[in-house]
Amino acid sequence: MASLAQSPSTSSITKIPQVHSKSQLFLKASKVPCVLPFRHIHLRRPSVLCTKFPQWEPSPVTYALTEKAGENFLEKSSELFETLRPESKDEASVTKAKDLTDTTNQPVAEFQFLKWPLWLLGPSLLLGTGMVPTLWLPISTIFIGPNVVSLLSLIGLDCIFNLGCTLFLLMADYCAKSKNVTQASKSKPPLSYQFWNLVATLTGLAIPLMILFGSHKGYLQPQLPFIPYAVLLGPYILLLAVQMLTEMLTWNWESPIWLVTPVVYEAYRVLQLMRGLKLGVELGAPAWMMHTIRGLVCWWVLILGVQLMRVAWFAGFTARARRQQSYADADA
Repeated sequence: MASLAQSPSTSSITKIPQVHSKSQLFLKASKVPCVLPFRHIHLRRPSVLCTKFPQWEPSPVTYALTEKAGENFLEKSSELFETLRPESKDEASVTKAKDLTDTTNQPVAEFQFLKWPLWLLGPSLLLGTGMVPTLWLPISTIFIGPNVVSLLSLIGLDCIFNLGCTLFLLMADYCAKSKNVTQASKSKPPLSYQFWNLVATLTGLAIPLMILFGSHKGYLQPQLPFIPYAVLLGPYILLLAVQMLTEMLTWNWESPIWLVTPVVYEAYRVLQLMRGLKLGVELGAPAWMMHTIRGLVCWWVLILGVQLMRVAWFAGFTARARRQQSYADADA
């Protein structure tokens, strides 16, 4: 009975063909860990990589962080996606610079109309403080005699001119500045210009001092006392020293009015010396003193002509520089 009972089972097992595919064996092997009671056994499942995607499925976007970017990732940002913007640093700096120039130029453009009245106000001040008292004021109201009062009254007239000249130069400097704040408005004169200006000024200062020394030592006859000499050439020497100081300040500050400053002072100096000729006649000054004043008038007329030639040269130089800059911009 036992043999009969076991025989069907063995026969059934031997008769059934054991045909299994490789996939069934793989599935069967994959189900084994689920049946095993040992929990610490885990099998690594291989990852399936696919490099080809369908047409309707977009390719994934990968963000590769460098070492520097990893340190600054999401740092100092108020928004979540601020650091993921595709804008580069150069573009950001350019946009910030444009915004800054727009904001700074906007109030400047609004106040540009304030410069227009200065084109008439500055020359009017120069005319009222310099030319009107010298041309229309009678000499009898200024010159009382060869005394200190006449000397102080003449110095007062020159101080009024100096005040108007200072205001004129400040207005000219304000008008000469660029409309754009970001552009530099500084202008430095060449060394040759500074040298020849100092030579001309020191020559005009040395001539009256040599005349004073020669008159004091008795080399020039007849001698001229100090008070009449101070009335004739004292305001001239004082204003010449003020001009030297003003020019040095404009050179140091690199103001664009360095070309205008000597022209203004030298034009008034010619009138100042012509006034000295009239006062010399009133004082009865010696001939050598009158010839000295005439020589100074000729000297400063010559220097004024040289200054005007420099203004013309500078205008041509500026035009050539602008033309070259326009050609460079066109080529770029």
